[in-house]
Amino acid sequence: MVATMSDLSQLRQKIDDIDLAIVKLLAERMDVCRQVAEVKAGTGTAVIQPQRVREVLTVRRQWAIDNQVDPDFTEQLFRILLSETHRIEIAEERNEIAPSKTADASGSTPQSALDTVACRIDHVVVAVANLDSAMVFLTSLGFKITRTQDSAIVTADAGGVTVVLVGPGDPAVDAHLADHGSGVQHIAIEVLNAGFVQQALAAAGVPLLTDVVVDAAGHEQLFTVVDPATGVQLGFISRTGHRVPISGHNVRALFSALGKL
Repeated sequence: MVATMSDLSQLRQKIDDIDLAIVKLLAERMDVCRQVAEVKAGTGTAVIQPQRVREVLTVRRQWAIDNQVDPDFTEQLFRILLSETHRIEIAEERNEIAPSKTADASGSTPQSALDTVACRIDHVVVAVANLDSAMVFLTSLGFKITRTQDSAIVTADAGGVTVVLVGPGDPAVDAHLADHGSGVQHIAIEVLNAGFVQQALAAAGVPLLTDVVVDAAGHEQLFTVVDPATGVQLGFISRTGHRVPISGHNVRALFSALGKL
């Protein structure tokens, strides 16, 4: 069977119908959340119930596995839902009136290429002079430390937040620490398509450190140079393969690229 543009249109219509159903279910869920807020307020029950949050996320992850949906992705969605639920419960408790909003969030402002494809902050890379001390600090905050295949690079995760710690011992990292000291090395933004971002930034004259680099896991990444005015370097990542942990090799390659400038 030869696929046609008509087939594409029909499939897109199915997606639109499913999305509409999702939005209606979200509205139904939020209405129930408002009822929950009333019950909590009437019974003096705390808004945040940590055990309930953990139960919800665990059960939803299992539902995702049972239905062949990535559980990490599903957890991200439900963390957003839980955050919105919390916001609604507090707003209801304060009798706040919801502000008026429009379908076009940008209004009359033209939407940039990045605004079109940016999703969220994927992770933050922090160069540290003392890796052990940094790990102790983040552990004390409640982050879970996971070592990568590179002994000087670890990830620290808490909920949907990921911090990558890079310790000394590599010439490029040591040079970075000597010039800048311990601190944020770059912020990685998840985007729908890294190649699209590269073309848009290049067309806008934004200095880029790298072209799009694709690793074995299917992550596509590119990086800007460090902005002298803000000291900020941004990375853009699109996860085109399965969701897998951050690779220490990729982080090391970035520092090597920096060292060659």
